[in-house]
Formats: sequence, structure tokens, C-alpha cells
Amino acid sequence: MDIGVLIIGLGQIGMGYDLCLESETHVYSHCRAFNLHSSFSLLGGVDPDEKNRAGFENEYQFPAYKNLKLALKELEPDLVIISAPTTYHLDLLQAVLKFSDPKAILCEKPLSYDLEDARLMVDLCKEREIQLFVNYMRRSDPAVIEINDKLNSGKIATPVRGVAWYSKGLMHNGSHLFNLLEYWLGTMVKFEIISPGRSLENGDKEPDVKVYFEKGEIVFLSLEEENYSHYTIELMAPNGMLRYEMAGHQATWQPVIQNPVFKLNKSITVEQKIIETNMNKFQYNVASQVEMAFKKEKYFLSSGEDALRTIESLSAILGKV
Repeated sequence: MDIGVLIIGLGQIGMGYDLCLESETHVYSHCRAFNLHSSFSLLGGVDPDEKNRAGFENEYQFPAYKNLKLALKELEPDLVIISAPTTYHLDLLQAVLKFSDPKAILCEKPLSYDLEDARLMVDLCKEREIQLFVNYMRRSDPAVIEINDKLNSGKIATPVRGVAWYSKGLMHNGSHLFNLLEYWLGTMVKFEIISPGRSLENGDKEPDVKVYFEKGEIVFLSLEEENYSHYTIELMAPNGMLRYEMAGHQATWQPVIQNPVFKLNKSITVEQKIIETNMNKFQYNVASQVEMAFKKEKYFLSSGEDALRTIESLSAILGKV
């Protein structure tokens, strides 16, 4: 396949995260992922910042535009990636649909901070029969997919109870873990606010909240990003413990065993069974999943509808804080 790609937004996730890292071992940006992947052709980039445009042209040897309309008209991309700040997502998507006819759009998370804007984005793509994906990149990681298979097959039994630690806002970064847990445990059934936490300048909030999903209950606890980033999930299943740690770079399973000393008791084994992750190339994983979608094969990306469900749930929670 030769899928032409235009990337709107050449900041960190668009281009910057892996510029100083070896491409053989680290693929964190859209530019590197879709430039390396054999099924895609990187056509160009768009950014209002002259320095970012120059950096893109120097690194990738493709044209960078200040004018989105001109880029869309000249390049005619099959896939458009929106990696600009969240507040611009709706305007950029509307411009993409006005001036081009891509087969798919991959948008950064969350779709929008505004629920109605997010709904509009999903509806607009539906009307044009354009696939909309949202870059919750952990959904494309092999460990996450394997864990989902284990949950569905009963190898990890349900219902589970667990804790999820997040920082930098429930909507902004907590949505990564929330969307992931919706994938694993089903939709939110109800929630209980434990503590309202603090409000952030962008309107986001950091509450502690207990969320009841279809297959279990999770307590979300917030930490202050200015101290350090921390994203981890611990799930206690009837037959063992799953740890999803270091923002997804490490995943382990510890099954229940008969206690070797106290024969009438069961305990969780000390031995950790490693579930192999590939988060050092998380954006390449996403590109491979987009390839599967273009081939009309099974894929594990977050759809626009999935991401909208996440925003609806988080908006309900934040509305009660």
C-alpha cells in the first residue's frame, strides 16, 4: 500500500519527541512513524511556527506549509493527522473536510475539551464516510491487546478491582487510562466522587473518583504533574494481579497459587510473568494499526465513537466536581 500522509502540527507528538533519539529503537512521533512505515508516504507537514517548519524540512526532506488549505490542495492526502493543541481540533477538522477528501483522519486525544464539539467532529466524519481515529496509542500496544484477550477469555477473571494513578488533568492525560480501561472493562456504569481535587488553568480538573465499569471498579487517584508524571494501573482479579506500570512500558501478571506454607490459604505468587510491551515504538504501533484499518482488517485503534464515549464519561464526572 502507498497511503499519502499529511501531518498538521509539528510540535512534540507531531515531530519533536524522538528527534534526538535513535530511530531503530524509539518511534514516538507521527513524523517518524509514518515516514518509517512501508505502507505510508509522508507527503508534508503544516505548522504556524517557522522554526518547526524548517526543522521538519531539514529532517524529512518534505515540504512544510504555513497554509493548511494550500497543503491539502497540493498534496491530496489519503490520511490526515491532526496533532495540534486540543483547542484547535474542531476548526482543523472542519478545514480538512472543506478543502480535501481524505479516507481517514487520525486526531490527537482528547477529541475536544468541549463535549458538543467532540460530538460534532464524530458526526461530520460520519456524514462524509471518513474514518476517524483518536491517538490513544496504548490501544495499539501488543501488551494491551494481549491483556484484553486474557480478560475476554477469562484467563484474567472478572470482576476486577483496581487503582489508576494519573497526573496533568483527568481529561487531558487521565483520559489515556480511562479510554484504556473502557477497552478492557467495558463502559462506565456509574461513579462516585471521592475528592474534588484541584482545578487547572485550562479548565481541566484532577478529582479522585471511583468508577464502576461493566467488568470491575477502579479508583482514579491524581498526582501533581509538576512533581513528576505517573501513569499506572493495578488490577486485582479473582485469580491474580495485573500491574500496568511506567506509563505502559512494563506489564506483569502474578497468578494466585496455593500458599506454600499455610496450606489452607491462597496467595499471589512472587514470580512476575512479563507481558511484552513495545512502548518504545508506540507511534509505529499506531501506524501499523492504521494500515490494518485501510486494509479493512481487524484493528485495535480507538475510533471516534470510542473516544467520544470517553469524553462523555469524563464530562459527566467533571460536571459533578
